[in-house]
This record gives sequence, C-alpha cells and structure tokens, in this order.
Amino acid sequence: MSETGKNGLTYSDAGVDIDAGNLMVEKIKPAVRSTRRPGADGEIGGFGGLFDLRAAGFTDPVLVAANDGVGTKLKIAIDADRHDTVGIDLVAMCVNDLVVQGAEPLFFLDYFATGKLDPDQGAAIVQGIAAGCRQAGCALIGGETAEMPGMYAGGDYDLAGFAVGAAERGQLLPVGDIAEGDLILGLISSGVHSNGYSLVRKIVAVSRLQWDDAAPFAEGKTLGEALLTPTRIYVKPLLKAIRDTGAVKALAHITGGGFPENIPRVLPENLAAEIDLDSIPVPPVFSWLAKTGGVEAKEMLRTFNCGIGMIAVVAPENVQAVTDVLTAEDEVVVPLGRMVARPEGGAGTIYQGTLAL
Repeated sequence: MSETGKNGLTYSDAGVDIDAGNLMVEKIKPAVRSTRRPGADGEIGGFGGLFDLRAAGFTDPVLVAANDGVGTKLKIAIDADRHDTVGIDLVAMCVNDLVVQGAEPLFFLDYFATGKLDPDQGAAIVQGIAAGCRQAGCALIGGETAEMPGMYAGGDYDLAGFAVGAAERGQLLPVGDIAEGDLILGLISSGVHSNGYSLVRKIVAVSRLQWDDAAPFAEGKTLGEALLTPTRIYVKPLLKAIRDTGAVKALAHITGGGFPENIPRVLPENLAAEIDLDSIPVPPVFSWLAKTGGVEAKEMLRTFNCGIGMIAVVAPENVQAVTDVLTAEDEVVVPLGRMVARPEGGAGTIYQGTLAL
C-alpha cells in the first residue's frame, strides 16, 4: 500500500459517521410516517418538505410560524439517559405558541445536533418529536441531523424545532374587544414544562439527590423521570374551543417569565390581568423546588408556570361554554382572575391572594 493510502484520512476518522446517519434515517421513517395529515403525505429524505394548504382545507389562510428549543432540560435527559420525551417538549414549545394566535399547527421541522451520533438515541428523540406532532395534529415533514465532533462534549446534544400553522384571514387571536371585566381561565400544566431548568438543576445540586433517586414529590418515579415529564400540548382542545364557541378572545402560553411576562403580551395597554393566586392548584414539584432552593414566591412566578400552562380570556357570559368544551377534551380549567383597568405605567399582571407553595 502506498504512503498516501496508509495515511489518507476519511470523514469517519474526523468523527463523522455517514453510515450512522443513514441508519438513523431508516429507524425514524415509521415515526415520521405516523404524523401524516391532510396536506402532507410525502416521505422524508428530499431536500425540502412539501405541504399543500388547499388539501389541508384552507381557502384564504394566514401563515403563523414559531421556533423554540428545550433548554437545559436536555441536560437532565442526557445525565439521566432518558431521551424518549424531550421531543414532545420540543414540539409543545412551538405549537402551543401557534395556537395562542388561533392557528392550527400544520407541519414541523426539527434540528438535532450532537458530538457523536448514536442512531438509537437519535431515533428515540425523533420518536418523541413524532409523538408530539401526533398530539398537535401536525406533520413532521423534515429535519436535520448534524454530527459535530468538537462542538459538543461527551453525549451532549441540542434540539431546535420549527412549526408552521395557519388560520383563516380574520380569525387570528387576540381579538380587539378584550374588555374590563372579562374573565381569565387557567389550564393546568403537567409540571415544570420546559422553562427554568437552569434553576431546577441548581436546586437539585443543593439537594444532593441523584437522577435515579426517588423523587420526593412524585411517588413511584425517579427524580430524573419526574423532572422530564413532558410539556402539555394544548392544541386540539383549544382549537375545538375556539371553533365551537367563537368566544375565546385571547390565549397566552405560560413559558419562561411566567405570568408577569407572558400574559401582558396579549393584552391592550389599558388593561391588566388580576390573578387570584389562591385559585392555583400548585403541583408538588413547585413546592419542593421553592422549599429546597429557598426560592421566594415572586421569583417562582416569574420563572415557572407554577401549575398553569395556558390562560384564556373570555367574556363572563361565555365562560361556561368554553369551560365545557375544554373539560370534555380532558383539560382541567381553573377560574384564575379577571381583566381590570391598568394604571398608566402600571404592571400588566396584578396578584391577589397567596401562592400555595
């Protein structure tokens, strides 16, 4: 063999395994296929994903797009070696942002970057993404897997998601007639969702617990398993409430920044949301985080959802109708507060009562 043949480098020598990438694509094809819906029935593998708006039933649509990640919740998935649910979080963080504008999620694209591709790990992640897409009723029409040695240490990886939805022109939220006296409904969360995990991980370090120890706040689950509970996807119940009642004036997805940052985003500047903290059924995970980390209630409310993952603004006479639809779709609805006049320069969120931490 010549010297050139002996010493000639390959992409594999540089740490990138094309065969592993091809194997992962084959592993995920059934999961991707399971997300097909009207408008999207192609196979992955092309240079771009296709979607037919007319086949999806729209006549004069406005497109709405959102993108997000999972944040440092991924670090818990990596350290606990559980990768089957973070894909649901990825979809949830994007599609919940679409539905608050009255849009139906249509399709989803993912970006998965890792230092060393493990096809089984990658397939588990994408199967979670597909599960989230099925919950939201959107098609997974494409994605990118990037193996980048030297960029990510050990088993680290990152995820980004991109969702596109549509609403018929004139049917976007929020509507323009939100008024003083309108009521605020809260939909309960499944737990921490996908925000505040840098603080969660710091509190776990203080507790000295390991990811495979029993969770102090969730019977029968390890700490890692409990903290990886996926974000609730509110899309189908909310779309049904919007379409069946025509009475939803505004929605807000309670993500990073909690109530004070997210609710005012959908309100006119002359109104504020008065929230009754006594009405919130706070899940035990938040009580444990607050107690273990010595976190004050005000800080909890601007970092976490504290038990409410989504809010809806509805006129008083329509509250029962909206609640009935959401309850029939297995949502737990909490009367959370009301719209009040906002003093000039005042906060967009006002609290009454005490958070039951």
